[in-house]
Amino acid sequence: MAKCAICGKEKVFFNQVSHSHRRSAKTWSPNLRTVKTLINGEKKKITVCAKCLRTSKKED
Repeated sequence: MAKCAICGKEKVFFNQVSHSHRRSAKTWSPNLRTVKTLINGEKKKITVCAKCLRTSKKED
């Protein structure tokens, strides 16, 4: 399962409950992107969620 390298966000599993209490399994996936970055002078590919990507661009 993919996971954000910065905040640790990953796929979440839960039961969606209807008005009549019928349950169905659902998943929620974060918006993950693969990004090339410089880490300790090396080019690396990391998986980052869109929120962390947006906030890291503000800091630059």
